[in-house]
Amino acid sequence: MANVESVSPGNVVVCRCQDREYTARETMDAAFFRGELATHWVAFLERAAASDHAAELDLELDEAAFDAAVEAFRYKHDLITADETEQWLSARSLSLDDFSEYFDRLCWENSKEAAAPAEKIDYFSAAAELRDTFTIDLILSDQLEQMTADLSWRLAAMCAAEAIDSESVTVQKQNFLQQTGTAPTDLASVLEQLGRDQDWFNQLATIEAEYHQRRHDVVNPQTYSRELNSLRLPLTRFETEVVQVESRDAAKEALFCVREDGMSMEEVANEGRYPYRRFDFLLEDLDPEGQQRFLSVSNGQLMEPVSKGDGFEVCRVITRAEPQADDPAIQARLEHRTLTRHFAELARKHVSFPFISKAERA
Repeated sequence: MANVESVSPGNVVVCRCQDREYTARETMDAAFFRGELATHWVAFLERAAASDHAAELDLELDEAAFDAAVEAFRYKHDLITADETEQWLSARSLSLDDFSEYFDRLCWENSKEAAAPAEKIDYFSAAAELRDTFTIDLILSDQLEQMTADLSWRLAAMCAAEAIDSESVTVQKQNFLQQTGTAPTDLASVLEQLGRDQDWFNQLATIEAEYHQRRHDVVNPQTYSRELNSLRLPLTRFETEVVQVESRDAAKEALFCVREDGMSMEEVANEGRYPYRRFDFLLEDLDPEGQQRFLSVSNGQLMEPVSKGDGFEVCRVITRAEPQADDPAIQARLEHRTLTRHFAELARKHVSFPFISKAERA
């Protein structure tokens, strides 16, 4: 395997824009500026604390769970052979030990045996070694890919900018102070701990201001209306109720009780002591097979039982409703699609990536 010791994960170049290279560390610091790194950092500290506590107690790792997690990772990234996995890691300045230790942390993350309080450490004052480990987690969890995509959108917006609104820049600076709980008089100290200066702060505020201005221009009620016309079927909303039974015969009996005896689904579940739940979703949230099942159903319809785990599920459609442009949940989907299409296209013109990422695939 190639030597990966000479370059720390934080110094790996993740994108290029206008002859300038941006590293993983710069991508993470940009996410920190936006207030989007804190939740990842806290989760990492908790994960690391659990792994360290498991080692202190000499707990035995679930090898089957470890192998399953590794296999799922390789399948997701289309890494068929061990050599392909090593090449993938090497391109990101990671070693096989980094790879193994990450999945060790992942396996202990939700373990009650290894549960331990995480030390409260600010990201900008953390030791370099801890930051490097955090970077490894972000890379292997694909969270850094999303941060890179987010940064690429902003860099592309900046490249296409014609004029910068100084008031918007001021707003972004104020947002940073509020998100980090930093007093204006302490800003210089915080930037120094982060390894940044005032020029970096001004640049990030300007980039963020231009991105939000373009975002505001792209998304509007007219956009929602146009987008919705082509997405009425995928965004159709279903409200359903589901009873889970142990066999096909029990499923048939449940259908009979509802159709012939007029019992409600919840009554059938209570009488048979079966699990009952409400399940609301949009058609596009289902896998292709599930979408086919729900394409032609109507309000109140009972569906044929389907195998689920060791038993069967009986489902009744309570309501089927076309999407409405004023529905906040629908607006969020439409906004996401619109912004992704616009900024991904803009990023392809102005930003390049040294290895395949979500930013490229968007």
